[in-house]
Amino acid sequence: MKQILKYLFLFLIGGGAYFLIEVASRGYSHWTMFILGGICFIAVGLLNEIFPWNMPFEYQCLIGGGTITGLELITGIIVNIILKWHIWDYSSMPLNFIGQICLPFTLLWVLLSALIILLDDYIRYKVFKEEKPKYKFLFKR
Repeated sequence: MKQILKYLFLFLIGGGAYFLIEVASRGYSHWTMFILGGICFIAVGLLNEIFPWNMPFEYQCLIGGGTITGLELITGIIVNIILKWHIWDYSSMPLNFIGQICLPFTLLWVLLSALIILLDDYIRYKVFKEEKPKYKFLFKR
């Protein structure tokens, strides 16, 4: 039960944050973006559970960006192509794939992954008393 509540909490944080980011940047959002944001937050946050702590932070961000892009593609196929809800359309963006994902947003998801990883680790450490985060960086000064 504790695990369910933890992941529900993380889902709500991620979904709420993504919904607010979208409203702030586009002026509106859709309820499905709350769900996608929550799933993405959990998926990217689990990278530290799947990969060792000594994986460079930059690689975690790249994997996180790829994960978000993959989830966005799946969601886009369902909500935009199959259900025809027209929530987003990246057809005019460079290097897009069927109008559902594109390179500029993939790069944005890589950057967003950095924030997700840090926030998820902080919440897990402070709220759920999990292991203290430690990071390895490729380009240390």
